[in-house]
Amino acid sequence: MAALMFLLVYLLAGAFIIRCLLPRQGFPVRLWLGLSLGLFLLMWLPALVAFLRPFDVPAHALSLLPLGLAAFLAYLFRDRTPPARFRQEDRKTLVLLAAVALPLSLMGLYLQHTHILRPQDGALFTGQATYGDLPLHLSIITSLPGKQLPAEYSILPGALLGYPFLGDSLSSSLLLLGFSLRAAVIVPGALMMALVFSGFLLLALRCCVSRRAAVLATLFVFINGGLGFLYGIDLAGVSLGAPGINQLQQGQWLDRLSTVLYGWYQTPANHAEFTQYNLRFSNLMADMLLPQRTFLAGWAVLLPCLYLLLDMVKEGEWQDRKLILLGVMAGGLPLIHTHSFLALGLFCLGLMGISLLKKGRLRPWLLFGAIAAVLALPQLLVFTFRQSSAGNFLRFQFNWVNNAGGNGLRDGYLWFYVKNIGLPFLLMILALFERDAWHRKLFSGAFVIFIIAETILFQPNEYDNNKLFYVWWAVCAMPAADHSFRLFDRLKGLRARPLMAAMAVIMMFTTGTLAIAREAVSDYQMFSQEDVRLSSYILDETPADSRFITGTQHLNPVSALAGREIVCGPDLWLYYHGFDTREQQDDIRAFYLDPGSARDVPKKYGAGYILLGPHERQMGGSMEKLAALYELVYESPEYSVYKVPEG
Repeated sequence: MAALMFLLVYLLAGAFIIRCLLPRQGFPVRLWLGLSLGLFLLMWLPALVAFLRPFDVPAHALSLLPLGLAAFLAYLFRDRTPPARFRQEDRKTLVLLAAVALPLSLMGLYLQHTHILRPQDGALFTGQATYGDLPLHLSIITSLPGKQLPAEYSILPGALLGYPFLGDSLSSSLLLLGFSLRAAVIVPGALMMALVFSGFLLLALRCCVSRRAAVLATLFVFINGGLGFLYGIDLAGVSLGAPGINQLQQGQWLDRLSTVLYGWYQTPANHAEFTQYNLRFSNLMADMLLPQRTFLAGWAVLLPCLYLLLDMVKEGEWQDRKLILLGVMAGGLPLIHTHSFLALGLFCLGLMGISLLKKGRLRPWLLFGAIAAVLALPQLLVFTFRQSSAGNFLRFQFNWVNNAGGNGLRDGYLWFYVKNIGLPFLLMILALFERDAWHRKLFSGAFVIFIIAETILFQPNEYDNNKLFYVWWAVCAMPAADHSFRLFDRLKGLRARPLMAAMAVIMMFTTGTLAIAREAVSDYQMFSQEDVRLSSYILDETPADSRFITGTQHLNPVSALAGREIVCGPDLWLYYHGFDTREQQDDIRAFYLDPGSARDVPKKYGAGYILLGPHERQMGGSMEKLAALYELVYESPEYSVYKVPEG
């Protein structure tokens, strides 16, 4: 109850602040901006207090003081214009939100339910998309309570947690205040999904020529997928593949559909055989918003920033209250999602350029840009730049993953995007040739993002540049949707027009629908009954600051469920965060093989406990070796825990 009340207080405070600052906005927009701001403040204010004292219940109580101050200042400097009345236009907007954003949000909630620690017979289950990354987020969520910021990685003690963690600390807050771990992840995740779906539709309504175009743009973005499904129906009467080899074309007819729905990453939007099909533009809902919690939190803040900015650009009226709010939210993005911050900055750069060429005013850009820079710079210097200073972060590579490792293009340049994005990409290309001043403004910002993402990699995993490309596409989808209806209207009078529209819908949304359907039916055990029992013991019987020697497996109940530090986690995450863990891994292997000869390892890493389970046995660990040196404090059919003597 305390967690729910705390969440509601922040959401209501955000709505109140927006009511004070932006009363001229329509009710749906005010509500969406207010809830988004409330979540933004809930991510930031407890964390700011935790730089001064531990991230605990008193810290959260203290965070209500700056929240109250923000609400008071908003009231003091409020826009005294009466709030916009509820109009017929608002009613139509709510109907669209109910028809488009609500179903998407309900699907997002269902996927959160099936993918986030779903209990079944004492074990915890997940889906395909979250199988790899969820344990990383869980390790951050469960380890932050009681820590003082800046914190260290719980899966690599001694290394600063430079990874954007505020989306996860939001769940840590709710966990600390009484939510179960599952609820602490699902509740804010579902809320952020609803805000993202609603927010993009509201943005599209502001930027598109018509409501129908706004709806289509929303579908372009969230049910995206491209033309990959055509591989699945090509020569469907002949089996052309086998597991791991052309698997998308394995089997005949409906066997192909079974492969997509039940195979491991066999959807035609994001296919495991990169070298065979080169299908890399993942479905946004299935492969980004659901598993990538930093991406989800980033878009929950990015979309309000884009709305505030584009609303002012379209109106040609720069309001200081909007500019200040925009600067604050943009400045808070780096520790929420660094890629969203970078994409927003690049978009603003392009939009500012064309604005100044049209003799626009420089002051608004300087005002919100200065606020954003002042707030963002400490985050970038202390966290982002320190983590990204490794040599494998920033490097040149043309054409993204179509030129993997810089070894040459796999697909023809334009064909790569045509087949990965599909007909909407062609509509966007056609829209580029239209004489539409508003679309040119949108394109001017979007294609700065595209050019940078197409030529520079910002992290070791080249695929992660997709977090920039999705912002580019979100903006470009709106002119593409506008142009689609211009073409459709020009076909008026053709009897085949409805059939042509139906065929276009099939071509545009089949792949994305298959990707979402695959996630809806995917089901994998993440943690067994034994894992859950072990984590319960660790939570109840070991100090919160204890550290364990374990294997480096990514499904680790010690770090993910119990929130305890481990000497070293998997390179599945740490390598791509810029860390070289070879020394830790070598020491762990040597310890399990011969703990007697490596007795200095626990002391070297400050470990107080040793885990022996299936992964550790694969590394050579045995009960006999460990029991001869350490006290056995927990034993089950699968796990043993040993305590390292003090001193």
